[in-house]
Amino acid sequence: MLDTATRNIKFLPGVGEQRATLLNRELKIFSLHDLLYYFPYKYVDRSRLFKVSELAGNMPFVQLCGEIRSFEEMGEGVGRRLVAHFTDGTGFIDLVWFRGIKYVKGRYKTGEKYLVFGKPTAFNGRVNIAHPDIDAASSVQLSEMGLQPYYNTTEKMKRSGLNSSAMTKLVHNLFELTGGKVEETLTPEIISKHRLMPLADALRAIHFPKDNAELQTARYRLKFEELFYIQLNILHYAKDRQMRYVGHRFATVGETFNRFYNEKLPFELTGAQKRVVKEIRRDVNTSRQMNRLVQGDVGSGKTLVALLAMLLAKDNGYQACLMAPTEILAEQHFSTLSRMLSGLPVRVELLTGSTKQKERPAILEGLATGAVDILVGTHAVLEDNVQFRSVGLVVIDEQHRFGVVQRAKMWAKNNIPPHILVMTATPIPRTLAMTLYGDLDVSVIDELPPGRKPISTQHIFRNRADQMYSFIRRQLQEGRQVYVVYPLISESEKLDLKNLEDGYKQLCNIFCDYRLSKLHGKMKPKEKDEEMRRFAQGETQMLVSTTVIEVGVDVPNASVMVIENAERFGLSQLHQLRGRVGRGASQSYCILVTDYKLSEDTRKRMEIMVNSNDGFEIAEADLKLRGPGDIEGTQQSGIAFDLKIANLARDEQLLQYVREVARSIVEADPQCENPLYRVLWEQLRAIKKRNNWNWGAIS
Repeated sequence: MLDTATRNIKFLPGVGEQRATLLNRELKIFSLHDLLYYFPYKYVDRSRLFKVSELAGNMPFVQLCGEIRSFEEMGEGVGRRLVAHFTDGTGFIDLVWFRGIKYVKGRYKTGEKYLVFGKPTAFNGRVNIAHPDIDAASSVQLSEMGLQPYYNTTEKMKRSGLNSSAMTKLVHNLFELTGGKVEETLTPEIISKHRLMPLADALRAIHFPKDNAELQTARYRLKFEELFYIQLNILHYAKDRQMRYVGHRFATVGETFNRFYNEKLPFELTGAQKRVVKEIRRDVNTSRQMNRLVQGDVGSGKTLVALLAMLLAKDNGYQACLMAPTEILAEQHFSTLSRMLSGLPVRVELLTGSTKQKERPAILEGLATGAVDILVGTHAVLEDNVQFRSVGLVVIDEQHRFGVVQRAKMWAKNNIPPHILVMTATPIPRTLAMTLYGDLDVSVIDELPPGRKPISTQHIFRNRADQMYSFIRRQLQEGRQVYVVYPLISESEKLDLKNLEDGYKQLCNIFCDYRLSKLHGKMKPKEKDEEMRRFAQGETQMLVSTTVIEVGVDVPNASVMVIENAERFGLSQLHQLRGRVGRGASQSYCILVTDYKLSEDTRKRMEIMVNSNDGFEIAEADLKLRGPGDIEGTQQSGIAFDLKIANLARDEQLLQYVREVARSIVEADPQCENPLYRVLWEQLRAIKKRNNWNWGAIS
């Protein structure tokens, strides 16, 4: 059987060196396997014939059978075109070509029967089809045509003659070369139990389906397999790590934890916080290493949960480390923990790139001797000279800012890897969490602490800006602070948007009796930190910014978030920005400013934001509207795969179903030794090698 994975695409009949280079560059098709799994994006039914008399200029693709009566060349220069007058006896239609005129005149003859296929459009009161597909009527049987596949191709490919029709021919050649035979990638048991089409049949049907029913059956088989191997990889990785790595056991709930819980808690924990603390407690009370993701909306109290986990570490003789992605966020965490632990025998230290050289030796010595109980820091914590006596817990704030390499460095600081607690304020839909963080146990804090009022969100059109400015002035007069966010820094020729520079000048004129800060991505880190600090300490009343406002920075006095050109932001980003306010006890507001002319999708986004404060509900809606690749944070989080046919938004039920199938395989064969499952483990290894999935256990 031909090994399609190793056979270079240039050796396929009809390809050669030149076309192979194009396929490599434009579509990342290097092997026969890559072409086999390059699926059509749509199908058109070519089994039906239309009559010319039925045609109108707003119809989808149609197929006609008739003859060309005459050719006529019209226009000059770039407007030159060839028109063929085509009839089937019920009327006439124009077939038009703007390119390849000489080729067309030499190829097609008047008076001969042809099948013509294309999309009708109306021009000057006449219906025409531009650049139609034409076949000799005698060479094609309608019953064999079925659903015609259409492949995405680039402009560069089209200019070189590699259009969808050419791609179809290459796939035909591929099936002829292989004889339609491919090695099965699932076990006979899985195929029969879950009523799946054999792989060879599914691949043929996805490219050349006889009818819609066969196409759906093929799609189901290929989606099942794609999602199954992603889940098998994640679950096997998690199981392998569980078996290989022991963890520190925190058996005691000790004096420090109890004193803090009984004397220092700022408010009663919510039910959700209590549930998550119990889940963490259960994890760390075993001899296995904890790997838990805590998802919670902005303001849901994740830091307090993390602090309780760190006190469990201290009471059991271990140190804890909280890693934040930026200095200002690390400083804020340090300030919060120091305040909350005041009066308790817990030493908390801060280590960032800005920590003074004269302060470092005492901090490093305290870590090495165990005198420092909790270290809060940035990437500076990962430096080789930062050595703990015994770090038992690492809390990572905003997971997507820290890659596998950074986490591995943290593991290497101990003989036994520390427990890992990951916190994120970016709500992740369940389907995405199962694929991004499928190897982590997931906890969700889905309640806000008492006293937090839901943020009031309004959508206004730009012509009501004066009313908005009056409202902002009233908030400033009450001593509140305001964020104004713009999507751009400087003028863009393509996008007619108010930009930050113009907006800042305008706001300085309108609010000339107040102090304003400006913040954007082109500023130096120290300048950004300084402007953010001025706003956080109340030295400025309004912060005019792009989206570089740090996640998690707490300014309780800020009560208004204005988002200019809100149509330019996705739902998750809008929700993250809205979360900058609503951190104090006073009522907070988010104002979404857009032009009047909006697409249907944008109107839906604005409605969802106005009607919901639930981050998870918003994230689910965002996934459905935009797809997983565009969701805020997911690219950094490391989606290690490109889905070729499955869709995380639409295939949630199938994803959950195959996850359980994959789980049963991992439980039955954790060491990958059972001959019954050999084909699965071999296929998983092949996929990981082909797609460069780098999800091996960190060592």
